[in-house]
Amino acid sequence: METRHIVIDMQRMFAEETPWHAPALADILPNVLMLCDAYAGRTLFAKFMLPASPEAALGAWRSYYDRWSAMTTQDIDPGMQDLIEPLRKIARPETIVEKTTYSIFEVPGFAERLKAEGVGRLIFSGAETDVCVLASVFDAIDAGFHVAIAADAVCSSSVDAHDAVLKHLLPRLPEQIQLVESARLLL
Repeated sequence: METRHIVIDMQRMFAEETPWHAPALADILPNVLMLCDAYAGRTLFAKFMLPASPEAALGAWRSYYDRWSAMTTQDIDPGMQDLIEPLRKIARPETIVEKTTYSIFEVPGFAERLKAEGVGRLIFSGAETDVCVLASVFDAIDAGFHVAIAADAVCSSSVDAHDAVLKHLLPRLPEQIQLVESARLLL
């Protein structure tokens, strides 16, 4: 069974001083890099893409961006959507998956791409534990993938929410989610 490491939203807009700043992102970067190295050629990088304005967002996303209008490309440097260094240097264009929703699995054809490559197991790292990582993990399970989360390679802007997911929610699903330290996921 093929494995892919999926790095969720390790972008400047979460690493730098923005309304979505996740200070712990810097702390998890060494473990994310360790996994990228171990799964070289088998790592994919998700990027959360911002709309130009709240009016450009669809459905419930419009009211979300009414609240977070400072996080639209009319008000923030579009370069804030870039991956952080040194991930930006190691990600090749074909390994970057741009998404406009929480889950990477909402990108048309993503699950099919993985299945066509014989992938059956996914390892998740990145940000934010309680939002985009969690949404992607649940969708991965629903799509039939075996899932591991590198507990020391995920973070959130909310320490309480991060802790709640890792300590209370995910342990309820041991048959579907392997919650483990990065070093135990090395080849």
